[in-house]
Amino acid sequence: MKKIVFIIASTLLIVACNNLKDNEFLISGTANGVENGKKVFVEIQTETGSLAKDTAVVKDGKFELKGITDGIDIGFIRIENEEINLPIILEEGKIEINIVKDSLHKSTLGGTPNNEKFHTFNLETRAISEKVVKFEKDNGPAMQKAQMSKDTVTINKLLKEYKKFQNEMNDYSKKFIKENPDAYLSVLLLENFLMRQYLTPEEVKTYFNGLSKEIQDTKSGKKIKTALDALNAVVVGKPAPNFSAPSPDGKTISLKESLGKVTIIDFWASWCGPCRAENPNVVALYNEFHPQGLNIIGVSLDKDATKWKDAIAKDGLVWPHVSNLKFWEDPIAKQYNVQSIPATFILDAKGVIVAKDLRGDALRAKVKELLAIK
Repeated sequence: MKKIVFIIASTLLIVACNNLKDNEFLISGTANGVENGKKVFVEIQTETGSLAKDTAVVKDGKFELKGITDGIDIGFIRIENEEINLPIILEEGKIEINIVKDSLHKSTLGGTPNNEKFHTFNLETRAISEKVVKFEKDNGPAMQKAQMSKDTVTINKLLKEYKKFQNEMNDYSKKFIKENPDAYLSVLLLENFLMRQYLTPEEVKTYFNGLSKEIQDTKSGKKIKTALDALNAVVVGKPAPNFSAPSPDGKTISLKESLGKVTIIDFWASWCGPCRAENPNVVALYNEFHPQGLNIIGVSLDKDATKWKDAIAKDGLVWPHVSNLKFWEDPIAKQYNVQSIPATFILDAKGVIVAKDLRGDALRAKVKELLAIK
């Protein structure tokens, strides 16, 4: 009789724990060191910014969040007025998180398969992360001083040492992707590799093809597919895809009508510091070689028309400009798989891509070569 009662009780417990709708998640959390009454948010990133899926209040060091997720997605746990923004994988089931406010690296995550793997990855890479933090703390002032004095020997030495940690992390990440084809973290790591160009498109494709179909079909998986398709369309040796968009005065300008003997497609934005710093060099290049046939078309990732127009005027960018004012969701940026700016594509007289992302002397030399100027 006792055995039967135990079985019934266990069954009821299982049913209670799994009493979730399809695609529903339940986050059961503890927040050590966080005072009662603080709001806790679970957020996702959308095209327009952060979106809260649910909000709760910390009570006796605990909180609970619920929501529906459209497939597996990456989310973030944020606490009101605290420097806490912890990644979490949103998927159907009960997710458990233990936040340690004063030592975030000691926070734990689990409960669902993907969060268990995410936590394991964090544990395995913690030593590398700690070495990076120590290196930055120990060498930050020296790097800053070297940059101020333009001490390239010191800069290159420190960057070489830093890259060792980066390579160590990348090697472990690649190993994780190979060994975990059904983990959502694998596709997130691969997306990061593609965005930061740590792997070639062919390498990304090989790793991607090794992932399970379920993971390939997630939101991040579809992003990688789209990016790889775009990369195939904008490789050196292929014609640059045509595009058209509004100019600052509201007219529609196309790439096709902007072609010269040499054309530079320049992706930039008013808010991009490196872009603005590079603009004087681009202006000088244009002024020197435009009479010989150099054209430039600027594609801005701005979202504020006034700031875009003011930057064009202030920096003296006299060539044609277009923008859809959609920030990183700009369709031209997606068409050309632009993951960071500044980004440039250099075209010959036929509109064929002959080089990408050249700067300074290298860009000037390529323009001279294409214009047959000795």
